[in-house]
Amino acid sequence: MTTVEFRRLDRPAHRAPGSGRAAFAGLVGTTLEWCDFFLYGSAAVLVFPRLFFPAFQPFTAALLAFATYSVGFVARPLGGILFGHFGDRVGRRDMLVYTLLLMGAATVGMALLPTHEQVGTLAPALLVTLRLLQGLGLGGEWAGAVVMAFESALPGRRGLAASWPQVGVPAGNLLATAMLWWMSGTMSGDTFLSWGWRVPFLMSGFLLVAGLWVRVAVAESPLFAQVEHHGAAARSPLVEVLRRHPRGLLVALGCRIGPDVLFYVSTLYLITYLTTTMHLPREVVLWAVLAGSVAEIVVIPLCGALSDRLGRRPVYLLGVLGALGSTAVFFRLVDTGDPVFISAAAVGAMVSHGAMYGPQAALITELFPTRVRYSGASMGYQLAGVLGGALAPIVAVTLVGRFGSTVPVTLYVIGALAVSAVAVLAAGGAARAGGGRDWRAGGRRGVDVRRGADVRRHRVGAP
Repeated sequence: MTTVEFRRLDRPAHRAPGSGRAAFAGLVGTTLEWCDFFLYGSAAVLVFPRLFFPAFQPFTAALLAFATYSVGFVARPLGGILFGHFGDRVGRRDMLVYTLLLMGAATVGMALLPTHEQVGTLAPALLVTLRLLQGLGLGGEWAGAVVMAFESALPGRRGLAASWPQVGVPAGNLLATAMLWWMSGTMSGDTFLSWGWRVPFLMSGFLLVAGLWVRVAVAESPLFAQVEHHGAAARSPLVEVLRRHPRGLLVALGCRIGPDVLFYVSTLYLITYLTTTMHLPREVVLWAVLAGSVAEIVVIPLCGALSDRLGRRPVYLLGVLGALGSTAVFFRLVDTGDPVFISAAAVGAMVSHGAMYGPQAALITELFPTRVRYSGASMGYQLAGVLGGALAPIVAVTLVGRFGSTVPVTLYVIGALAVSAVAVLAAGGAARAGGGRDWRAGGRRGVDVRRGADVRRHRVGAP
């Protein structure tokens, strides 16, 4: 039997049906879910130590608040396993509706929580429970949104398409920070601590309705529809990932750790450092985070689109180099106490993070074939969240408390970025070994992750 191979580069003018809607649905959903997630993170710094851990010293209370924050990261791999399994078995779209519902319900529940003064130790226990539910929802959200956008786009535009759900991270951070900034700026500190902090959590309930309206109108991923049509869905997606694609899983994990540590040190820990160590007003701190988030919203899709032309790895590595530079001067700028320099530090960190985060979604997604893509991408990303984002604020607080300097924190971020650089360099081989192949009627399709080229193999004379 003769095999003929055809190579085609998709022209940018072409557009896959439903690709824009899938990308938009991913952007809206991830923005809402990350808004909920970041609301908790900001409240863990500004509110929760005093309301849920009042018996402890400020330093210990902050650590306990961050510990409850980290619970969400621990739950995220479990959510990735759960929703990844059913996303690879029965479809992507329905899982995205369920993750949004779970996240929204948990966030609204936080707005209704009693404090330690009212119910004692039951208050932090309920807080941890709701945080676990948030983590489960977000654990299934990222991969589902990215995979839907990626699989609904043409090969030559998948970097841009997959980057739109990534925009939901800074957009959610922007939305959460803006709500808290507005509330804290329009009421006294006592009023904000009494009930004002609850309003943003309640508002997420209204945003949830809008997100569901967008998501239920999205069609199923065309690549998964082909897998399902041919009866090629994996029986045990996670087991298949661990057996057949361990290298891709490790590469995905390594690629994610550096940007994750950078992000949470330069946003969440920055809020803690400026309010508790430098004793600056909340408005100055939140404004810096807002400025950084706006800058990253612009950078992410630009770098996602650039990765379609130059390749995922070159753009990603340029982002790593930029992150190393911004990290080296980050605390020097912050320690000046000048709001302008603090905002410049936040913007520099977020721009370099966006340069990595833009191509990251497509790079990780291309490491796995369609039949296990949801599970593989989700596990790699969420495990890195535990090792990176969950520990980053705790490690930073501990290092500064132990050494009385931010230099160890800077070295910590640089070390994490070095791990990601090594992983990105190994990404090409992992993608060729395990991913980049999508099930299509009439044959197998392979995607060259370096150029977005599309390769189709058709059997001549096959029945």
